[in-house]
Amino acid sequence: MAATRQIDWTAAMHAVAADRAKRPAGFLAARGLIAATSAKRRPLVVAGDYDKAAIMSAAIAAAKVHQARTGSAWSEALSVT
Repeated sequence: MAATRQIDWTAAMHAVAADRAKRPAGFLAARGLIAATSAKRRPLVVAGDYDKAAIMSAAIAAAKVHQARTGSAWSEALSVT
């Protein structure tokens, strides 16, 4: 048995890249849309607590835009936003 260990760096880097979470299509656009329109809507955080109704309202609006752009199913569009 060899005293040193050899590492295949190419295979290791491919394994690391494969382990990274893949972002769904339209994720960044949906996040940008929520950020851009949240200034016009109710604040998402009120007195240090999350306003769940405002968050869902923003997510539904972004999901409608995402669904119109990509033609995806409603469940997928809402999960992206």
